[in-house]
Order: sequence, then C-alpha cells, then structure tokens
Amino acid sequence: MDATIRVAELGPSRGASWIGQSWRLFRAAPLAWLGLCGGWLAVSFALLLIPFIGGVLANFLQPVFFASFAIAAYRQAAGERLVMGDLFGGFRRNMRALVNLGALMLLAEIAIFALMGLAGLPIARAGDETFTFSEYAEALKDKEWILLAGFLLTVLVKGAVWFAPQLIAFHGMDTMQAIRWSVYAAISNLGALLVYGLALLALFVASLLPMPWVVGLVIVIPLTVISTYVGYHEVFEAPPATAQ
Repeated sequence: MDATIRVAELGPSRGASWIGQSWRLFRAAPLAWLGLCGGWLAVSFALLLIPFIGGVLANFLQPVFFASFAIAAYRQAAGERLVMGDLFGGFRRNMRALVNLGALMLLAEIAIFALMGLAGLPIARAGDETFTFSEYAEALKDKEWILLAGFLLTVLVKGAVWFAPQLIAFHGMDTMQAIRWSVYAAISNLGALLVYGLALLALFVASLLPMPWVVGLVIVIPLTVISTYVGYHEVFEAPPATAQ
C-alpha cells in the first residue's frame, strides 16, 4: 500500500459525529443539496426506464455520483458555492475506475442474491405465475433468516467499500487499490462505522414515520450523501495528533 496515505483510527462515537457535521453543511445550503440529490434520483430513475441496460447503467454510475457528492461537500467546506454542475463532478475524476467499482458492486449484489436463492429464498422465475404479497409471505415462512443473512452480507460489502469512491476521486487510485484501502480503513474504524450505520438506519426509520415521511427523507438523503465525504475526510485527511 502507499505509505503516503494515512488512516486515522477513530473511536466509535466519531461515527455519530459525522451525521452532525453533515447537518451543518446541509443547513448552510439546503436548497443546493436538495437540488443535487433530486437531480441524482431523477437521473437514476430515468436510467431504470431504459429497457435491458438501464438498470445496469444506473448501478455502474452510482459510485460516480457519490464521488460527485464528496467533491461538492469538499468544495462547500472550502467556502465555495455549490452549483448544479457539481452533480457531475465525479464524471471528471477518474471515471473509469469509478464505473469499474460500480460493476464490481453489481456483481457482488448478484452473487449475494444467487446465494440467497441457493439457500431457499422463494424466487419467481420466467413463466411462473405472479406471487401475491400474501402468497409470497407464506412461501417465505421459516425462511426469514435468508433475508436477514442477505441484508447483513450487503451491509458488509457496502461498508467495506464505503470510502472507495472518495479515494478514487481525490487520490486518483485505481479500483482495486481504492477497495484495499477502503477495507483497511473500515476494519481500522469498525466501531465508528457501526455507530454511523446505526445512526443512519435510525434516521431512515424515523423518516418513514408519519411526519409526513417525505419531509424526513428530504433531510435524511442529503445527510447520507454528505456524510460519505465527512467520514472520508476524518479518516483519511484529518491532521495527525501532535505528540504531547
């Protein structure tokens, strides 16, 4: 690994602070962040409407967009004004490596789904009659553990590469190098990432409560994308502690 890269080892409570720091950035420019997140969702959903390849393209481009959010948060933290063009900042920063990361993530998700199918998860195949919700719930009886295992595997994979888009965008790393550093940083900061993930999960659950839920989501989604930069910055860019 590159000896010039330094990974800070943070306490678990720092994970929760990433949400607070993200809130401060969001509060300083809420309309700009809502515009960026709305543009991202609009482009992603539009890609899903393209037959055959739309879903693949949408998955390939997700790390590119998350790199864009990290670059936008970096610019805002440096005192610059956010503009809608920041949504495409990741397309100008080592895009091939970011797309390759998206491809690997899609393959990992397919592999997890295949494992769930082999474990007995009910799956509708071509030519099968469509499941109703009640029929599927009955078929899933006593197999709920498969959904839980699939969810935990997905969280593990996504957590392992959580810092990879930022490393590719800010350090010019290739895909595999960024993944290795991200895995190392995730293991070194497992407590902080766990607290951060639980805090995000609690926010998402709270956002789905009648408040109305749309109001919650328009806050939680920007906080999520901003926090990817905040966490990366504290782990990889924060100055080392001085010796006493």
